[in-house]
Amino acid sequence: MSAEGPTPVILKLGGSAITIKNRPLTLDKRAINRLAGEIKQADMDSLVIVHGGGSFGHWVAEKYDITDGYKEESQILGFSKTHQAMTLLNKQVVDSLISRSIPAVAISPASMIATKSGRINIMEERPLRNLLELGFTPVLYGDAVSDTQTGFNILSGDQLVVQLAIRLDAERILIGADVDGLYDADPKTSQSARLISHITLPQLMKLQEEIAKPSTMDVTGGMFGKVLELLPVLDLGVQVIIANAREPGTIYKALKGETVGTLIEKGEQTETLY
Repeated sequence: MSAEGPTPVILKLGGSAITIKNRPLTLDKRAINRLAGEIKQADMDSLVIVHGGGSFGHWVAEKYDITDGYKEESQILGFSKTHQAMTLLNKQVVDSLISRSIPAVAISPASMIATKSGRINIMEERPLRNLLELGFTPVLYGDAVSDTQTGFNILSGDQLVVQLAIRLDAERILIGADVDGLYDADPKTSQSARLISHITLPQLMKLQEEIAKPSTMDVTGGMFGKVLELLPVLDLGVQVIIANAREPGTIYKALKGETVGTLIEKGEQTETLY
């Protein structure tokens, strides 16, 4: 614990890890309960959980075109439905954690964050600090939030994780995805894709030049774009681990500091990728 309070681990559970993404508003209750069990078993001193929207928030937000801000009156109800969908998913996650005697507390990002053109502009994190100091496990999520420029917008869980890590002085970030980590090609379409077990910030920037040009599709299967959101915390020296939340036991191992998935850290250019 630091002089200003605990230094938490931030655990991001991707929407694809806790919902059935091709079925609107469909939970993967078995996965949620398994992950809650792994979190309980890991017995973390200080943990903040953020989960994605999967087939809940994303589906509703797309239906009402919430992502690009207010355009017409019909979107007002769509905003409400998007937020409601996320609170329903969040309740399932929190219920599963509490049933295992984890003191989880649901925190609505819409009540503490406002964006400006889609980027976090206002955030009140002091209640989170207080909860962590008392031993609670805050559970947040990607959400529909107010926006000072566009009226409202969608706050991604990936952006939220970064700001939480910076403002709460996080020790490390663990990204629970539906793949084993960061690959040099899309593992879902390429049999030759290789898992990158360790990559440093300089190597990441070099890889960005090669595969993340604006006109180029993300050949890593979408994961690289998520990693780029994490650059500010990597530059501060926060470690990031990407691991497969679909693989039983992996999140437990990652929380306990065992070697799994892909480790990303500030490091030097000369270190090995594989």
